[in-house]
Amino acid sequence: MKIMLYHIDSFTDSLFKGNPAVVCPLDRWLSDNHMQKIANENCVSETAFFVKTDQNYELRWFTPEKEIDLCGHATLAAAYVIVNLIEQGRTNIVFQSKSGPLVVDKIGDRIRMKFPIRQGEEMEAPPSLLNAFSWTPKVVLKSRDYMLVFEHEEQIRTMKVDLVALQQIDALGFIVTAKGDQEDFVLRFFAPSVGVNEDPVTGSAFCTAVPYWASVLQKTSFVSKQLSKRTGIVYTSLENDSVWISGHAVLYSEGTMHLPEIYK
Repeated sequence: MKIMLYHIDSFTDSLFKGNPAVVCPLDRWLSDNHMQKIANENCVSETAFFVKTDQNYELRWFTPEKEIDLCGHATLAAAYVIVNLIEQGRTNIVFQSKSGPLVVDKIGDRIRMKFPIRQGEEMEAPPSLLNAFSWTPKVVLKSRDYMLVFEHEEQIRTMKVDLVALQQIDALGFIVTAKGDQEDFVLRFFAPSVGVNEDPVTGSAFCTAVPYWASVLQKTSFVSKQLSKRTGIVYTSLENDSVWISGHAVLYSEGTMHLPEIYK
């Protein structure tokens, strides 16, 4: 059995930056076990699988360790493959996903995605969470992920993180964020429990970060930067009950997986 795969760098207009994702178009769904093995073999933070249904697509995302319910950079990568390689000239997609329908548009050279808000609730952080980071946050919020807010960009840039300690805390991921020196805000994202120690650029993190910064900065459109080693620029806006997330993507490679007959 042969399946095409595409390696895309998301949230960047330059190779070797942003967040790499592998995209696998399928004629029909493989078993969860088989898709998980493929994602583990790909050794990137997310592998996106999609199946066309009528005029739109079903979309799923797998880290090297487990399937997750929402991923921004792999959605951008999947959309890039569709509008640039499979259906050239197409400008709108609705992905059906475990987080509901996700509307995606191609606008110029950017891809824009409509994601649900994941409003964080302010809370008193457990000591185990606070002790996992080298700086003390001024605010801690919880949605799907924990989000820790700090005073300065330099704290985010130089943050030391106890990844082993984070694996013991019940959350998919951990966002650290602060007001930016050049951009509106900056952040980093850690998810060691699903095999992603630090994610280079994390679209789903903005579902929590954008509504918070909208309330703090009193604005609804943002340019932000994820301060991973690869870095990435993300353009976002808050509209009613949704977060619009947009960015560039570039194709690094394409190829074919040669799978045993058991994958049929």
